[in-house]
Amino acid sequence: MFDQREKISLFIDGANLFAASKSLGFDIDYRKLLSAFHSRGYLLRAYYYTAIIEDQEYSSIRPLIDWLDYNGYHVVTKPAKEFTDSSGRRKIKGNMDIELAVDAMEQAKTVDHLVIFSGDGDFSSLVAALQRQGRKVTIVSTLATQPAMIADSLRRQADQFIDLVSLKSEIGRAESERPVRRPAEEFVEEEDEQDD
Repeated sequence: MFDQREKISLFIDGANLFAASKSLGFDIDYRKLLSAFHSRGYLLRAYYYTAIIEDQEYSSIRPLIDWLDYNGYHVVTKPAKEFTDSSGRRKIKGNMDIELAVDAMEQAKTVDHLVIFSGDGDFSSLVAALQRQGRKVTIVSTLATQPAMIADSLRRQADQFIDLVSLKSEIGRAESERPVRRPAEEFVEEEDEQDD
């Protein structure tokens, strides 16, 4: 539950949100996402975290990063590590958990309500630490996929859980507005996302 008087900051785990929305069959309209949370309180900051492949001439995520950077998001990136898995598939490893956690702890001095877009169970202890500082924490992820994209420990720890599927009409991109999808490369995090 949001209070219009609250100062809010958003923390978006880009790879996690992309995977969740892709599993639910829709793309995020980031302009609508900002608008949706502006209407819930005083939106102070919106952070977007993603790892990028530095040595590629063209990265499919670069246009999104540039757009976000110019349209109200604070984009946090770091170089991703590229490797080939045991099946011979190209994988990208880029974990932004520490960057997100540090920014959230710093913002806790200023905001009343932190909204984390991730289902990663590693964030459970971050949520507990923010709550000990008297802050409300909402987690946005989904239970509507098989398996669920949110770790049970994270859902239990949060003050509020919003299923991404319930936001589809508010923040989803219309079919006619859909951009070309990112390539089939997958971001692999260091820990399994459903770990408790």
